[in-house]
Amino acid sequence: MDPKRIKVMDVLKDRELQLGPQPDAANPYKNFKLTRDSEGIAWLLFDCANASANTLSADLLEEFDTIISELETQRPAGLVIRSAKQSGFIAGADINMFKGAADPKAIETQIARGHGVIDRLEALKIPSVAVIHGFCLGGGLEVALACDMRIAIENARFGFPEVMLGLHPGLGGTVRFTELISPIEAMQMMLTGRTVDARKARSLGLVDAVTQERHVLSAARDAIFGRLKRSKRSPLIGLLNAGPVRGFLAGRMRSEAAKAAPKEHYPAPYALIDLWEKHRGDRAAMLKAEQTSFATMMVTPTAQNLIRVFFLREQMKALAGDSNTVERVHVIGAGAMGGDIAAWCARQGLYVTLADMKAEPIAGAIKRANELFGKILRKKIAVRDALDRLAPDMSGEGVRNADLIIEAVPEKLELKQKVYAGIEPKMKPGAILATNTSSIPLQDLRTTLASPQRLVGLHFFNPVSRLQLVEVVSHDGVDPKILAAAQAFVGAIDRLPLPVKSSPGFLVNRALTPYMLEAMVMLDEKIDKTVIDAAAEKFGMPMGPIELADQVGLDICLAVGDMLRTKLDPSLPPAPEWLKQKVAKGELGRKSGKGFYVWKDGKAEKIPKPGGPTPPQVEMIDRLVLPMSNVCVACLREGIVENADVVDGAMIFGTGYAPFRGGPLNYARTRGVNDVVTALRTLAAKFGPRFNPDAGWSDFK
Repeated sequence: MDPKRIKVMDVLKDRELQLGPQPDAANPYKNFKLTRDSEGIAWLLFDCANASANTLSADLLEEFDTIISELETQRPAGLVIRSAKQSGFIAGADINMFKGAADPKAIETQIARGHGVIDRLEALKIPSVAVIHGFCLGGGLEVALACDMRIAIENARFGFPEVMLGLHPGLGGTVRFTELISPIEAMQMMLTGRTVDARKARSLGLVDAVTQERHVLSAARDAIFGRLKRSKRSPLIGLLNAGPVRGFLAGRMRSEAAKAAPKEHYPAPYALIDLWEKHRGDRAAMLKAEQTSFATMMVTPTAQNLIRVFFLREQMKALAGDSNTVERVHVIGAGAMGGDIAAWCARQGLYVTLADMKAEPIAGAIKRANELFGKILRKKIAVRDALDRLAPDMSGEGVRNADLIIEAVPEKLELKQKVYAGIEPKMKPGAILATNTSSIPLQDLRTTLASPQRLVGLHFFNPVSRLQLVEVVSHDGVDPKILAAAQAFVGAIDRLPLPVKSSPGFLVNRALTPYMLEAMVMLDEKIDKTVIDAAAEKFGMPMGPIELADQVGLDICLAVGDMLRTKLDPSLPPAPEWLKQKVAKGELGRKSGKGFYVWKDGKAEKIPKPGGPTPPQVEMIDRLVLPMSNVCVACLREGIVENADVVDGAMIFGTGYAPFRGGPLNYARTRGVNDVVTALRTLAAKFGPRFNPDAGWSDFK
């Protein structure tokens, strides 16, 4: 929040004095504070006990129900609902309630209780208004929708992220949201999980007013006493909700959903469309059907795995801690990775200097940064400020003041060591030296350093702005304080740290290499590249290995494959000669505009084969995906990564590994370890020792 703006908590404390709340000893509620002001308005503050954010748990909803009973009896002049948390209104349901859910009837009973509470809020015979700051998501938005009016503070954000968990809204949101605003807009938000800010919410008709914190008291009273100019409901909403129109729109929605995710992998969007289409004009039936549908979705493997992914993210966030000391970053190498790392750090509020031997790469990096900031920052002044924090530095003088230096030059040991020789004497005491190497062991890189204890690996993934993982690579001589500071930095730039021990390929590239090399072998077998990619996509990968190789860069793929084969696993297939020739010709993939595919505007051009695509075989899918699980088990056995859950998180957040499967190790558990080992042995007998099951399977559970 802008430091010049009055803080929410300060205003709430002032308001408590104005409203004359009951003393804490007399307040009978654990998660709420109910007070009444001088004009007879009841103010209900959500304040979830022992938590930094409000979430809707079973206990909280039960207490909320008791409060509504009190309001029904006392009949104040009106009700204003607010959050006492500085972070926002309500973050949604307490996801812990649904972890491991297996009985849809039990879930439906639980959801029905929540419906009853929200329905009673909506039915109150007094005017009600929700005053919203910060996030208002999922169940929190459903509470707000049950109020007569909504007032947003300028920093508010609204959305239904349930689709990210394999679900759809379950506390009446599917009905109330499509009644309040254009059902096209409402359904798009629910189907994508997209959020909107306060101004957009006002234009949609989701909120009735947008105000500043200092004007909340008067705005709320105006709303209660009928003086607030409310949003007008568009007559088109009724037309778009009419039966025949719903049928037409639902068909288009299914087509769009199919482009993003197939029904067998992600059933929730299709269930939501079915709900809206089927229950045309029957509000009560749709509310009831929503409960059943939500409960059915909750126990699907997709939802349970995506809930698991949610907790994996939280687990990895916790690895960062909250003691970041890095304020100034110096990046060496303004290529695709270095430039984008620099831009991301600047976007996150750090001061960054970007160095390179030539001016052209720096200019290109600044241009890409401007494009990135324009997409993700909503205000021109924010774009300007982010660009101001990213400074070209041809002379490399930024090294002297940097708390962290990130080297992102090409994957050549001698080149990296030459860079270190030039910058190490200039580094200030306590500064961290990090390499973005994707494959070179730190034991090799450190040999020429005077202070090897301050070298760590910070391996980002491409594209930096989208992939959340950063491998934080240690070696046996690293200073533990430096390592902790590097992990804290990763958290501070809104990324997820994965602690790994230095070894060839670390975790992610080591696991991805057999995936992509097997695709090269399939190409040698004259299997069409689109069929190979389709096999991976059928499994649930966001893109196939051929497209991924183009995305990463064929030169990098070639270097990593050669290194891993030399240092780790001679059974890996050698890179084909034609791949070396493509790299020699400069056909490197996306960054050069041509690799296996031709790339235009950042997208691969895929020309359909005459006669339609050949369906991929199950064996083809196993050849691609099972080696990833095999390598992950090997990394666990070798101690490269210590925690199986974090391995799954790393592969999901670093490669996009099919989230609905919960990660390569979770997939192996779900399929059955014995079945996976048997399948690997069958592949080894047919295709060679590269498929031999790792010894770690015998201890894996």
